[in-house]
Amino acid sequence: MRELPLRVVITGASSGIGEAVAERFRRAGDRVLLTGRRAAAPVTVRAGERYLPGDLGDESFVARLVGEAANEFGEIDALVLCHGLQSEGSLTGMSVAEASRVIDANLLSVFSVVRSAVPLMSRERGSIVCVASRLGMVGMPGQVLYSAAKGGLIMFARAAAVELAPEGVRVNVVAPGLTMTPLIRDGFARHDDPEAYAAERAATIPLGRLAEPAEIAEPIYFLASPASSYVTGVVLPIDGGYTAA
Repeated sequence: MRELPLRVVITGASSGIGEAVAERFRRAGDRVLLTGRRAAAPVTVRAGERYLPGDLGDESFVARLVGEAANEFGEIDALVLCHGLQSEGSLTGMSVAEASRVIDANLLSVFSVVRSAVPLMSRERGSIVCVASRLGMVGMPGQVLYSAAKGGLIMFARAAAVELAPEGVRVNVVAPGLTMTPLIRDGFARHDDPEAYAAERAATIPLGRLAEPAEIAEPIYFLASPASSYVTGVVLPIDGGYTAA
């Protein structure tokens, strides 16, 4: 059993995978500082926890977030970056402005948070986990910029792992497949036959079903915790076998 709880900052924590990650750390008795785009705090925020709403594309908010972590924790043991922006659009149909928005939300904002947080990361058990996507590893029509952003995130994390290793800070990536988050459920609901569409999507996955957020949170917790103390620079697909097929 660990002597001290982990001090954890989680982005994108207001719903979906980020919310499940927060719950996993809570179950272990760790301390969490949460942020997300939603103005109202999630109902899962516990007494004594902090939730800071804001835009991670805003450098002043990133500075505030890291400052709050410094005041709350002193050091950060684990930084879990679950935020991002899903966007669909053809190569020729997407504007440069929309492309910039996707790259900023999925890649540059991660760079901004990591750059600001690294001086605060523990040199004994510091761990950064970036949440990319299976689409950062394989191509799909209509996802050109999203795939580019998530692929860039994967390489950012691998290069950062090498650069930060001498400082004792580990960096790893998970690449989730389709997961039953509120965003995905809402997307399915917009189809004429949501159940048939969900079954069609599940059929593309070797395990034959979508993931639940808690199934993504568990490997993230492993990579963020001292249990993976000799693991850095890893890209872990959590996709039911999609990228193996």
